[in-house]
Amino acid sequence: MTFYTDHYLATHQQLNTMINYVIIMILLLLLLGTLFYYLRHRLQTKYRDLGIIIFLLILIFGGLQMTNMEQSQAQYSQSTRLRPFIRAVARDHHLATHQIVVNSTTLTDGIIVRFNKKDYRVNFSPNGDNYTLTRTHVVDHHVNIQN
Repeated sequence: MTFYTDHYLATHQQLNTMINYVIIMILLLLLLGTLFYYLRHRLQTKYRDLGIIIFLLILIFGGLQMTNMEQSQAQYSQSTRLRPFIRAVARDHHLATHQIVVNSTTLTDGIIVRFNKKDYRVNFSPNGDNYTLTRTHVVDHHVNIQN
């Protein structure tokens, strides 16, 4: 079972988006380089073909980025709602936020919160403005904590 810290939620949620942006920027630089070589050596068509391949790769990664944008925006919205929940649990139980871990990156009913080596199931009210922690026990005690 994987649990996530507040630090992980703050820093690692947009990692896939950043990787896609870096790949697109590298491909754009490669496209500019091949365009330069093509304009310099017009008779050699290998630079034109390489430029077309790189342009198609840019279109593919750009399309992937556009399709993932809505999903990542929704996930980011959920994770930004999860961090105030972690701070509220820490304040209510007189703990630091780094002592609390959750088993989900989205704020949903039924997530498991772990602190003081005990697990609690979270039940939210219908409008989501309050919560109840119920002591629970997990079947798999092997825990992987993502910092």
